[in-house]
Amino acid sequence: MENFKKALLDLLKKDSRLWDEGKKELNETLLKDLIDKLDEKLIEVLLSDKETNKKFFVKVKDVYVLKQNELKFFIDENKLDNSYTQYQNKIGLKVGNKLLSERDEVVLDWPFKDCVLEGGMTKEDQKRNEIFFNEILAKDEIDRLFDPKALVNWKRYTAKGEEKIKALKRDKDGTIRENLIVKGNNLLVLHSLKEQFTGKVKLIYIDPPYNRSSDSFNYNDNFNHSTWLTFMKNRIKIAKELLSQDGAIFISIDEIELEYLKTLLDDQNIFGRENHVGTISVVNNLKGRSDDQFIATANEFLLVYAKNKKDFSMKGFELSETQRKEYDQEDEFGRFKEVGFRKTGKGWRRIDRRDMFYPIYYNPNTNEVSLDKKTGFDIEILPLTREGFEGRWRWGRDTFLKNMRKDILVKKVREMRSKAGPYRVFTKMRLNNDDGETRTLLPKSIWIDPRYDTAKGDRDLKEMIGENEFENPKPVDFVKDIIKIASDEGDIIVDFFAGSGTSGQAVMESKDRYFILCEQLDYIDSITLPRLKATIKKRKIDNTFICLELAKWNEEAKEKILKAKSLTELEKLFDELYERYFLNYNVKTKEFK
Repeated sequence: MENFKKALLDLLKKDSRLWDEGKKELNETLLKDLIDKLDEKLIEVLLSDKETNKKFFVKVKDVYVLKQNELKFFIDENKLDNSYTQYQNKIGLKVGNKLLSERDEVVLDWPFKDCVLEGGMTKEDQKRNEIFFNEILAKDEIDRLFDPKALVNWKRYTAKGEEKIKALKRDKDGTIRENLIVKGNNLLVLHSLKEQFTGKVKLIYIDPPYNRSSDSFNYNDNFNHSTWLTFMKNRIKIAKELLSQDGAIFISIDEIELEYLKTLLDDQNIFGRENHVGTISVVNNLKGRSDDQFIATANEFLLVYAKNKKDFSMKGFELSETQRKEYDQEDEFGRFKEVGFRKTGKGWRRIDRRDMFYPIYYNPNTNEVSLDKKTGFDIEILPLTREGFEGRWRWGRDTFLKNMRKDILVKKVREMRSKAGPYRVFTKMRLNNDDGETRTLLPKSIWIDPRYDTAKGDRDLKEMIGENEFENPKPVDFVKDIIKIASDEGDIIVDFFAGSGTSGQAVMESKDRYFILCEQLDYIDSITLPRLKATIKKRKIDNTFICLELAKWNEEAKEKILKAKSLTELEKLFDELYERYFLNYNVKTKEFK
């Protein structure tokens, strides 16, 4: 049996998802999850070995069926070499094969996890009896739901007004290069965009309903946690497919669903914990909301996940005028400020990077430095703290040799009783790099700026259309800053909770980028579209956008029913409808027929 255990472990190592080479261990939690989901790749691996094939599969005619419980039991217990039984002499509530009293996990119960929630509506006050389509039991309904739908009523808007669309602008690879705003259910729209835009979107920014009773945008008043999570999961999962390998999603959310949403995004089948870039606290109301009962809320959050963190990169923010003034010295290579060459902060110790602990030799007569001890270079300087603890330099030897003449200087400082000695090494931090590009600042985990205040979002919308029916619309500058750090010229940005159209305005005011917006509520005609039209005119932007709609289900079928003049015609028509159309899931069609 021990030989079989080893053979099974070696077999499972072939699945790179399951084996952590660094920790030298198998991810059993993920393995059990893949077993439950009948993962094709895992089944293929298990079938490739005669022993596992024989032990964990039953053959029904020409089909091999995985014995899921037996495989999970083997993983949990590893006691299959005798007549050991999994039934213990204790009776009680169990999770898997262990009593709750023997486990210390906390389980988040999510009853609708395996469902799809359409969540469609056209008006804010519209009520629906939401249907949860189970992914196995209602597979036919889901397949129809996710089939690409027709997109109709295409109109292009320019600074001169509306014009006919003769052809779509595309790049040499065939990718559509137009600003698009689609009216319709965002779940259906996202699935309809798959064919054209899978792997082509650089940035997704969404500001979804926050699931609080005061939302101006409510589905059936406000969701409970499980319904809301199902609603978000269905949409985020398909949206991820649109992202390029170096793309990312930014999601605005407040404290009510922050932890739940992060747990969802951490799931391996969504984005995965390893692709969490960061969580940003955005101060959007410095005074705090006056209607809060206990703590006046002054901020909300921005969750950032990359599709593949290894491929993702983020640009920095421009320096403020005050920060630029800090570069107050200048030499023949440009402006700079002095920064200590000994590493401080995280990872400052010698043991953190041993290759960056080395002596620097200084010649006080010529103000030159060297890595070699030679005539005149009599002063040895080590990266020691004032107390004498061993640290490390900021650069390795090769980088030091390359830049020492231009960017390294040594000063004698007055520090009494310092074990580091009287000399300090500094590097010249340049305002501009060798290509002339100005230094930027890494985005911080807290964003505080008057431009992010909700009052600014209100003014932005009023400036464009003269009114605001939205509660706390996002400021344009806030979204523009996200676009600035997470996308490049020519990139496509998607927002499938378009709302008042802030993202569309932000993209048009950013250089050479394209948006795809989606909104299903009727205010798309009274607020979103007028805002985008006004942005082109008032900002005098040489830009256009196309508005289109998701074709309504069974529109043709409805017209045929209305035209029927007799029961005989209806009976004949129903045969056609039964075969060709999606009939309401509340109707038992066979009984009705």
